[in-house]
Amino acid sequence: MKDAFGMPQSLLVLGGTSEIALATARRLIARRTRTVWLAGRPSPALDQAAAQLRALGPDVHTVPFDALDPESHETALGKVFADGDVDLVLLAFGILGDQATDEREPVSAVRVAQTNYTGAVSAGLVSARALQAQGHGSLVVLSSVAGERARRSNFIYGSSKAGLDAFAQGLGDALHGTGVHVMVVRPGFVRSRMTQGLPEAPMATTPEAVATAIEVGLRRRAEVVWVPGALRVVMSALRHAPRSVFRRLPM
Repeated sequence: MKDAFGMPQSLLVLGGTSEIALATARRLIARRTRTVWLAGRPSPALDQAAAQLRALGPDVHTVPFDALDPESHETALGKVFADGDVDLVLLAFGILGDQATDEREPVSAVRVAQTNYTGAVSAGLVSARALQAQGHGSLVVLSSVAGERARRSNFIYGSSKAGLDAFAQGLGDALHGTGVHVMVVRPGFVRSRMTQGLPEAPMATTPEAVATAIEVGLRRRAEVVWVPGALRVVMSALRHAPRSVFRRLPM
């Protein structure tokens, strides 16, 4: 169960090598999280992430999980929930893709969509049902400001995040009053392995800053969190900009 300050004592990360997820795990471990499950494809990177968190004191386990194999999600995640209540599920997997390649090769574009949206719908519903069955818990979904309005430079990725964002908001409405809290997190450009080599966007942030925002949002039981917060105003303006103007913006 959550502690007296509302912080989770148990955490399940879907996307166990995500830099944002691991920064969040470290922050929550410092606040009393004592059990962590890292779900992801078996790899040295996943094992290393588990070892690094284990060194901080909690019990850390890994579980095989593949976003592109929805038929396995119920079995894989069911093993985690069968081991005990989970206070927080952090849905953190996703891929950026390569816009130019994805436009030329539709199969690559479909992989982005299947990972970021289809896989997340499956894992989100499985997790939500398990949280509802235990009667409490939070589901935090890492979305992106890219989902607010599709840009020419990354509309394939952006469209997948737009779908994820809408799904997570609807799921939150469906679970309202059940004891399960859904929070959507919309970071801007995050300096990480995923964005390495890309031109840095204005108001760029870090995995640690996103982790801090997630903790604050959990304490407040927020439904939507922007990182940094100023992006909320910026994206509201961009969302309503005429299309003829939007096309000419240097984005």
